[in-house]
Amino acid sequence: MSVATTTDLYEVTMAMSYLEEGMTGPATFSLFVRDLPPERGFLVAAGLESALDYLSGLRVGPEDVDAFASALHRPPRDLQPLLGLEFTGDVRAVPEGRIVLAGEPLLEVTAPLPQAQLVETYVLNQLSHQTAIASKAARCVLAAAGHPVVDFSLRRAHGPQAGFQAARLGAMAGFAGTSNVAAATALGIPAVGTMAHSYVEAFATEEEAFRAFARCHPGPVTLLVDTYDTEEGVRVAARVLRDLDRGPGSAVRLDSGDLGALAARARSILDEAGLPEVRIIASGGLDEYAVDDLVRSGAPIDTYAVGTRVGVSADAPYLDSAYKMVEYDGRPVMKLSSAKVTAPGPKQVFRRAAYADVIRLADEPSQGDGSPLLETVMHGGQRTGGRSTLGVCREKLAADLAGLPADARRIRDPVAPRATASEHLGALARRVRRHIDEQTSAPYARPVRP
Repeated sequence: MSVATTTDLYEVTMAMSYLEEGMTGPATFSLFVRDLPPERGFLVAAGLESALDYLSGLRVGPEDVDAFASALHRPPRDLQPLLGLEFTGDVRAVPEGRIVLAGEPLLEVTAPLPQAQLVETYVLNQLSHQTAIASKAARCVLAAAGHPVVDFSLRRAHGPQAGFQAARLGAMAGFAGTSNVAAATALGIPAVGTMAHSYVEAFATEEEAFRAFARCHPGPVTLLVDTYDTEEGVRVAARVLRDLDRGPGSAVRLDSGDLGALAARARSILDEAGLPEVRIIASGGLDEYAVDDLVRSGAPIDTYAVGTRVGVSADAPYLDSAYKMVEYDGRPVMKLSSAKVTAPGPKQVFRRAAYADVIRLADEPSQGDGSPLLETVMHGGQRTGGRSTLGVCREKLAADLAGLPADARRIRDPVAPRATASEHLGALARRVRRHIDEQTSAPYARPVRP
């Protein structure tokens, strides 16, 4: 089987019905987040690259047809219309690293209806998960206020792929490194790490452990000092580092307890030992809230290692995202169900000063008061350009964050800017709603094209 089977069953049933009915006209689907999670003033667009990889490589093969048939308890010949299906459509999307707001399309797919429908689950999965993690990582960088942040999330991430993505997204947000060796190697980012408490426990004394570690690893080392008594651990580390003349570039790591108070005491001990250049690294259940508190308290911590809470976006582990049809075969469509109304027609977002964004129809003339966010990234099923590098994505995010209102950048109680709809988009929505009302009140009437 191929990645084509990584989809919800109802995508298959709908695609089959469309083919049966001859409904293969072009359809446009828009992927957006209805509302931001609590304590979020912005989102960082992410996941596009893996979504494009999927779309460009999609092809339904014989084994996929067999899998679909088995899932539906039907003979494979019934699913033959899906054999050979590929993605031949167009994609417009917000580049990775750009900041987006609630209601703004992150991506729009235009393709023959069966194709556009079948790809929904995978594309929605990639953009939803990665946008949530990237947004969390960006908030950590803001909270650290210039101090380096590193990724320690792999061991409790929701699978190796999610761990890899967290490392990549952290690097996009500006993290200084990752503990994930595979990600560091593949992405060309620094690999970072120290030792575990088990390493210290394996030796008869803490000092033996530190000296053995230093013998094995020439150059700067980082020593974990809180296996037993933290203050004593710092004293032992200071003695070892001073004896071996390994101070410059070395560090001690605090992983538990009152990190602010312990960091202050550790700094004092290291300075008294003549080791002002030895850094202090903090880890242990950190996220942007804890980092923000520590930075504001003036804790003498040099580097923050964030793990589980960031790798799974613990306080906001999902987004209220949707992938909805907005046009079929030239006919604008919209959903009217309570609290889930969608806007019809393909769209473009224009970024204006102070994030007073305007969502317009894609073919609506520009008013010259902003720059468009969505770019054409795929045409006829093929990428229109090369892959975005981490460096480019990082630059885009840094620039967008610099222009974001201070209230939206706050870690606690942020105020998110709200995009507005253009007059043309609002007028189209009213016309489509009126036609839908007319059709539903006259069930035997023929569909009316707005």
